[in-house]
Amino acid sequence: MVELKNVRKTYDNKTDVVKNLDLIINDGELVVLIGESGCGKTTTMQMINRLIDPSDGVILLNGKDIREIPKTELRKNIGYVIQDIGLFPHWTIAQNIATVPNLCKKSKEKIDQKVRSLMETIGLPYDQYAKRYPRELSGGQKQRIGVARALANDPELILMDEPFSALDPITRDQLQDELLRLHDELKITIVFVTHDIDEAIKLGDKIAIMQDGHIMQLDTPEEILKNPANEFISSFIGANRIWKTPDMLKAGDVMRKDMITITPERTVSQAIESMRKHGAPVLAVIEHKNGEFVGLLGTNRIRTESDLEKKVRDLMKTDVRKLSFDMPLTEVMRLRAERDILYSPVVDAKDKLIGIITNTSIVNVLSQIMPGKEEY
Repeated sequence: MVELKNVRKTYDNKTDVVKNLDLIINDGELVVLIGESGCGKTTTMQMINRLIDPSDGVILLNGKDIREIPKTELRKNIGYVIQDIGLFPHWTIAQNIATVPNLCKKSKEKIDQKVRSLMETIGLPYDQYAKRYPRELSGGQKQRIGVARALANDPELILMDEPFSALDPITRDQLQDELLRLHDELKITIVFVTHDIDEAIKLGDKIAIMQDGHIMQLDTPEEILKNPANEFISSFIGANRIWKTPDMLKAGDVMRKDMITITPERTVSQAIESMRKHGAPVLAVIEHKNGEFVGLLGTNRIRTESDLEKKVRDLMKTDVRKLSFDMPLTEVMRLRAERDILYSPVVDAKDKLIGIITNTSIVNVLSQIMPGKEEY
């Protein structure tokens, strides 16, 4: 775990680039630092591996103050990937990847095994690429080598400073996918600096949006898109940004919470009275003791029923497709369209009703986030 406590960086005794910054990066997280130029994101990253030292505050790596760790030892355990990859031009690809393990005097056999494994992992087979030189590679291939070099000594942390920003969009997208695959596979902790909000949303487990040396919001991409902390965040991520990532909208985002309920032991007469009182065309039937959802009762079923003392249990619709709170909206829409569903109950892990989705509830939410049309 990486922890920054009240960290400040001042230049020329007057300019605070980073101001009283607190940040926790848990093991295995990919945390993205993003903000406008000069906000302090790269300075924050460079303080983590002591390329520069903070003016005040403390930075802990697994609970230990990094100032107590010799810089050479600290950096052997932290991989670093930058925009200008910095491969040694007169060394082969295999030699470049093996840089840090060689400095740590690991055995030739272990180094060779690690280099072979990493080259396969990044999609550049050893037999084809090991003896080539950086000048023989494309920009995207060089960045893959840069990532492999950062991983070669099995670091506990990798720092990545705008590593893909100079690449063309297609190569950049491919390398983002590759990084996500490696992160899922290796479960390594990564701090990633970018100025591109789309890249941050795609990659980050959490995003720290910075302004003038402060973290203005630290949260998941989903939460930042749905609930920006202030006007600066809203402006920075862009209006209607979530419409570009509809998979982040969940069932819980489009459900109504004011569903009218009734218990199975009530009568048809009582159900009719409840519908009239609340103007509800359908009632959610829940068990009295635990709130478990058991069915729906709509006007279409009541309309033909003459026995007003019949129990709701005997009349309700039970074969109802229940949805989880975190089901992606795209899947919700698909299910509702396939089965021509009007009412979709949303339940928690214990089948307790927490809301209902209707066509109107979906439209109400989407109308708020869809890009607006110009008026003429």
